[in-house]
Amino acid sequence: MRWLKRILGGLIVFIVLASLLAVITGNQHIFKAVATTYLVGKTGPSINEHHIFENRKVEAGTYKPWLISKDFNKKTDENLLKEIEKYDPIAFLVVKDSELVYEKYWSGYDENSLTNSFSVAKTFVALLVGIAIDEGKIKSINTPVSDYLPEYKNHPELRIKHLLNMSSGINFDEDYKSPFGHMAKAYYGTDLYELNKDYEITETPGKRWRYLGGNTLILSFILEKATGQTVAEYMSEKIWQPLGAKNAALWNLDSKNGREKAYCCFYSNARDFARIGQLIINKGKWNGQTIISEDYLKQAMNYRQGLKDANGKMVDFYGFQLWIGEHKNMRFFYARGIQGQYIITVPEKRLVIVRLGNKRGENLPNYHPVDLYHYLDFALQQ
Repeated sequence: MRWLKRILGGLIVFIVLASLLAVITGNQHIFKAVATTYLVGKTGPSINEHHIFENRKVEAGTYKPWLISKDFNKKTDENLLKEIEKYDPIAFLVVKDSELVYEKYWSGYDENSLTNSFSVAKTFVALLVGIAIDEGKIKSINTPVSDYLPEYKNHPELRIKHLLNMSSGINFDEDYKSPFGHMAKAYYGTDLYELNKDYEITETPGKRWRYLGGNTLILSFILEKATGQTVAEYMSEKIWQPLGAKNAALWNLDSKNGREKAYCCFYSNARDFARIGQLIINKGKWNGQTIISEDYLKQAMNYRQGLKDANGKMVDFYGFQLWIGEHKNMRFFYARGIQGQYIITVPEKRLVIVRLGNKRGENLPNYHPVDLYHYLDFALQQ
């Protein structure tokens, strides 16, 4: 019995010391991370976690249903479907010529299920920046960040476009496995603005491409300053309501009445996510109304940003918070999340593809995940 008491006593001392160390080093986020993952049998974030965070609604307006094609769900490639199912999907749909032509759900999910889109949200932020520019609330993509955020007053060389195309030169990290990295602190922490102050510009902006969620957070701070609204409010007014989304979405916050985790954590469903893809296909218009200018979209979809990655490779796969590729001699553009969330557009074929799920394929040397091509091939047969 004594040895058991010693073990328990030692464990208590260890926990107390570890807790003090976490507080002293500014890693209090680790408490929530452990409580919401390992202690409930998980190893990391999942697609169904909005209930463990504070949220802000992205309100919907007048619902505008999708048109359903006469060929709806008539074309299925069973071999490709088996490949798709290897990555634990929950939703897959295809829109062609503005009509829903294919739709399938798994594991009890349906057209109204809200799940996390993770980094797909980065693309939404870039679209909002474009709308703010269209409205004159942000001067241009070449405007110094310091015009909106005075903490960058000593770096007038940092422009909004450097945040958009991931070339800010700020020393954020993007290590999803480290419990003490920027992403873990942003996901589980309670003050995104203060967190970002811990990072500095260490490279010349506009030279090197590095995929870093901190850039998107800074864009969201600029949007707040420029519009006088929260990111969720602006998203609702300028995109979600005009596109006729069926359901209100949720955006995770860092604290009660706090800031949106703009680099991720936008919860919605496959049909409403597809509206974003259709907006891109429509060159920024929806039912004849201009939501975002075609000029800005062209800049966002430009795969020649003049950047190189860490290995010196020319970056032809990324625009403004938007991934770019080519398949079967056709250019495609897509938003993506870490667990296999995709909104894919193939303008030449007027295709929109949405895939939601729990797993993503490994990245190929061209930076695109291997499973992405299964979704493209399936949709191209519709």
